[in-house]
Amino acid sequence: MSCVHAFAILLALLFSTHATMIDHDKVQPFAQPNPVTISEKAAVKFKPQLHIERGCVSFPAVNAAGELTGGLKGTGGTGGCTKAPLGSQIYGRSAWYQDKWAMLFAWYFPKGFSSSDHSIRHYWSSMVLWLDNPALDAPTFLGASLSQQLHKPRKILFGLYTAERKEPYSKQTAIPPMGFVGTQATVVGRVSRWRYTYNYSGGSNVSTRISQTYTNKGDRLALTFAFQNGEFQDLIMWDQMTDAARAALNSADFGESKVPFSDQNFQTTLGLSWPF
Repeated sequence: MSCVHAFAILLALLFSTHATMIDHDKVQPFAQPNPVTISEKAAVKFKPQLHIERGCVSFPAVNAAGELTGGLKGTGGTGGCTKAPLGSQIYGRSAWYQDKWAMLFAWYFPKGFSSSDHSIRHYWSSMVLWLDNPALDAPTFLGASLSQQLHKPRKILFGLYTAERKEPYSKQTAIPPMGFVGTQATVVGRVSRWRYTYNYSGGSNVSTRISQTYTNKGDRLALTFAFQNGEFQDLIMWDQMTDAARAALNSADFGESKVPFSDQNFQTTLGLSWPF
């Protein structure tokens, strides 16, 4: 075990007995710092937008003092989570993984919804963008992986439905043209009754746009590429957080939903989202 890893675990143990939970709408997000390293600059450059169609808006999960969100009970629909009064947050962590550059972006929601109306307190959604090299002037997209459900789907033993067990991430090696911020589609031809051909114009070639949707009965809200623009949130990278915030997230108990970029889960997340 490396000294750095051992120190991270020690900090997590130290703060685990002191981490305080506060109201979900009282957590102050981190302001986005000016990027300094190659990793930070790439993350800011490729930061995605989030478009909310269903469920809660994203909220910050932890503040600089290491105080964690208490989330919301899985009742009452979207009451209390349609607006983050102190601002939203997007979290990031990057690393080389099997010779590809992985940029993980994650959003926290105080309540997680499913198409069966079975909601839970706390929900994390995440995506991984895969690049060839972040140090290049124009890195190449190699793939994208979007979270579809909890890493370990809940087993329904008694009830009216059984949630389909599927991969935690939808994986693809190409991003659809409409998945980029600002892109517009124009119909140029008709292939069949329900199929058309399009020209795509405008838009970014680095910033993607993401939304949440239900894919099957009983599923949790899953990430998908959006066809309309969303909003950017302030990005805070793992290494830019305070020690207290990292330790709190490392030791946090968010129930069924796990922090995808914590020291315990980061490598597992990259493995589950590997699209090649």
